[in-house]
Amino acid sequence: MLNKFLSGVSAGLLISLGGTVFLACENRVVGSVFFCVALLCICYKGYSLYTGRVGYMLRDASKDYFSALFLGLLGNIAGTAAGGAAIRLALPSLIEKAQAVCNPKLGQTPLQTLLRALFCGILMYLAVSIFAQHKTPVSILWCVPAFILSGFEHCVADMFYFAVCGLPTWRVIAFLALAVLGNSIGAWILPLLNKKEREKNVQ
Repeated sequence: MLNKFLSGVSAGLLISLGGTVFLACENRVVGSVFFCVALLCICYKGYSLYTGRVGYMLRDASKDYFSALFLGLLGNIAGTAAGGAAIRLALPSLIEKAQAVCNPKLGQTPLQTLLRALFCGILMYLAVSIFAQHKTPVSILWCVPAFILSGFEHCVADMFYFAVCGLPTWRVIAFLALAVLGNSIGAWILPLLNKKEREKNVQ
């Protein structure tokens, strides 16, 4: 159990690095491309990122897989909280940029947040499943900038941005809960619609 949690922490720290690069880049397109370093390293190392693994629940609905997924999510939360707090201290110039990213998110309606997270979930499922099947980073290099530039919500990345802004409020927690739900639903859509997707082996 500890290893599963720590694998999630590792993924959360890497997402924190990707988010830092995005905040530090003046150009959003460039930042979105360099954010890919996070998911590329997570996939190559096999760390537990919730948005990369939740889509596989339809192929393995066992208690063990659910437990690993939950522990990984807790690790993602811990990793991004630690990463966000560290970046807040190390690079205070990024706090204002993180606030510029986060404030509009809290102005969305719950339905908008859910739908934006859903579409991100679809793209994340495609990025990770294609990588696992073909061992090519191309899907990550396209899908990650696509969800960032579209304004879709990635729950773990959002955890990092809010952590850079400071302590979470109940409003932030509610937003992140909706993002987790939307990412999950999005990751299940293609496997539900395609029988072959459901029958493939878990990565």
